[in-house]
Amino acid sequence: MDQLRALKYFTATVEAGNFSAAAKKFDVPASSVSRRIADLEASLGAQLLKRTTRTVSLTEVGLQYYTQVTDLIQQLEQCDRSVKDYQTLPTGTLKISSMVGFGERILAPILDEFSLRYPDILLDVELNDQLSKLDRDDVDIAIRGGFAPDERVVAIHLMDNQFVPAASPSYLAKYGQPKSTKDLPNHKGLYFKTPHGPTPWLSEINGEWQNVSAPSSLITNNGKWLAEKAVQGEGILMMPRWVLQPYFDVNELIELHFDEPLSITQSQILGVYMLYQKLAYATPKVKAAVDFITARIKGQK
Repeated sequence: MDQLRALKYFTATVEAGNFSAAAKKFDVPASSVSRRIADLEASLGAQLLKRTTRTVSLTEVGLQYYTQVTDLIQQLEQCDRSVKDYQTLPTGTLKISSMVGFGERILAPILDEFSLRYPDILLDVELNDQLSKLDRDDVDIAIRGGFAPDERVVAIHLMDNQFVPAASPSYLAKYGQPKSTKDLPNHKGLYFKTPHGPTPWLSEINGEWQNVSAPSSLITNNGKWLAEKAVQGEGILMMPRWVLQPYFDVNELIELHFDEPLSITQSQILGVYMLYQKLAYATPKVKAAVDFITARIKGQK
């Protein structure tokens, strides 16, 4: 029995939910996929899949086995790619996923320059604020904001991602400038919506963290629209400094300062991270992109 092929058929079937969809991935009959997995179960002496007419699902032991072998298959595939690409010029399709605001403001101009430097690399770039799993989403590089990730990938800290409070001169003239974070609940709030929900306003007051969020005037994951609403005087917002700095520079928004710490999380360690799998760095296209993006962003500081 070709165990590696059987393992690939097994993981593909689990992810697709049926034999037919998995078979299309390998361009083989569904019966071949089913037979290989049956041989694998026979060699293990355990039932990995529960079969119905149209779908399959994992047994308890099958779930344990799937979790263990998935990482092994991914590592083998990366090793194969690394060997094939060794000492070759950067080429091929490079898939990058980035959070929207960062992608539009900072990453896009860098990638324009990158394309001129490496014309043989085809960029496949997706901007979204959903959390990405490099293996599951078939992404070479992901750029995300937040905490240092705990998944088994390399994470390069590109820049700080601290959220700062701001409001327009017209808003402050109409509603007054809050002197303390305890005044914020009496104001109007504009909130950025993350995959986990709207970002709260948290302040450490007398040694305890408290929610000082103002009533919502708008909640959206469109950072540009949110900033425009703030410029129009419709509320106070908290967004990363790199997002708001252009508005600060022309006095369309004013950063608010308080004696008490104010954040969207009790942890003060937030950043923008570039994520990639360790073995992928041996691939010329990934190495070229990682080094280029890191150098350009670090050089902007």
